[in-house]
Amino acid sequence: MANAYNQRGGRVAVTNSDEVVGCVPLPYFLVRTDFLLSISLLQFMANEGLVPSPDETLKRRSIVLRLEKIVQDWITKVAWQRKRPENGISNASAGVIIYGSYGLGVHNSESDIDALCFGPFFATMEEDFFIGLHNVLKSTSGVSKIHCVKDAKVPLMRFIFEGIAVDMPYARLPENVDMLSPMLPTSIDETTLKILSGVRVNKRILQLVPHLENFQSLLRCVKFWAKQRGVYGHLFGFLGGIHLAILSAFICQTSPDFCLSALVLKFFNTFANWPWPIPVVLQDNTIQVVRDVIEKGWMPIRMPCSPSECCQSNVTRSTFTRIMNEFLRGHKLTMGILQPDFEWVNLFEPYSNMYRQLYSRFLKIDLLACAKDNLGDWIGRVKSRFPSLILKLEEMNVLCDPNPTEYVDQHSGNVDSKKSVVFYWGLGTDRPMDINVTSLEKDFRSNLSSGYRGMPGKMKLSIVPASELPNIVQLPKTKRMEACWRVPEHDQYRMPNSFTG
Repeated sequence: MANAYNQRGGRVAVTNSDEVVGCVPLPYFLVRTDFLLSISLLQFMANEGLVPSPDETLKRRSIVLRLEKIVQDWITKVAWQRKRPENGISNASAGVIIYGSYGLGVHNSESDIDALCFGPFFATMEEDFFIGLHNVLKSTSGVSKIHCVKDAKVPLMRFIFEGIAVDMPYARLPENVDMLSPMLPTSIDETTLKILSGVRVNKRILQLVPHLENFQSLLRCVKFWAKQRGVYGHLFGFLGGIHLAILSAFICQTSPDFCLSALVLKFFNTFANWPWPIPVVLQDNTIQVVRDVIEKGWMPIRMPCSPSECCQSNVTRSTFTRIMNEFLRGHKLTMGILQPDFEWVNLFEPYSNMYRQLYSRFLKIDLLACAKDNLGDWIGRVKSRFPSLILKLEEMNVLCDPNPTEYVDQHSGNVDSKKSVVFYWGLGTDRPMDINVTSLEKDFRSNLSSGYRGMPGKMKLSIVPASELPNIVQLPKTKRMEACWRVPEHDQYRMPNSFTG
């Protein structure tokens, strides 16, 4: 049994990740140190621009209010066009539900707004939403770069509103529906349930976390860490926002009295030693779940709403290894949290600083759109198919490190940078010549074209040396960890019985 400490100045005996018992006085200097570490981390996040200003918050609220009015006016017009009864027109109701980072209160100045548009069954997605509402938004002052993403798993409209990106899916719902009702899945189709999953998870997390501000601070910290360390991005086989939100909520549930610095320590200690593929499950008395059951997939994380299912995941053998290495690195660094030379900046050192030193060869993915206005659509299409490319490489016994960073090709001076983007993925192999790039490109190109209704661009795969990567300025005073491509067996990870150190 080991000890951690809480906000009330008591020492908490920790017997396992789910149990906290006993409380004895903690020496004042440790309480003070914990407090100062938490304050310094909050200040660090503020300095990095992770906390929006009051003006930015007001601007987002204004945008949401405008969207709500636009949607309500739109549904009234649709009801009239559908020749609904007079009372049906006046009572026609639609609205906007905010979710994602903004819905959880962990957005920053660069975050987009995830806004679910919901309406009655008589308002169709194909005609009324993608045509009718699209035209309304297109003519709205402040809205620009609007386009429809119809072939995604969650169809949506994407646009810029007063300088802020908005992702807006659409769901047709029964009147007065309870989003968290166990009966909801029986009253809507599978596509709508998938569209609603983000909203439902958000709502349930906010109900389940014991201390909202602590949860928000931890999630801000964890998301920034994942982005800095190159393990953020569902489409790259890493952790997405919904995964990190549930992991952070789990830590807050199991340690409700911990300060921020102790929560960060607990986060890395827990998940560096988690017994994957046993799923992470939030404590929720309203849902009957079976714990400690091995799930399919490398890193299962259970959604806290019915039906009890795991979040969609693209984690593969390659990306699981990368994520675990980062958990272990974070655990190693935070175990020195009480050392006098500890600095939070080391935890968040950009992975890109060392990326070109870790691998001798890289898979270069060149993307070129037919026009600069189509680049966003083409990149989105290619990124949505990246999981299949990662799996294809693994079929060739090649582990890859899919860096999410988008680069401009410095070696093709005749290419318009506004129409092109390049990705570089580290290859964990000493024999890159064994990779059949021609076959790999042909297979991936076929995957890209299947069912795509947009304007296709060009895509080329090649293997290049590290010297071709763009130069990146190194940050001083940082600690570096070696890359490790050994893939541990599942049973090598165990839930820690206590904090160590």
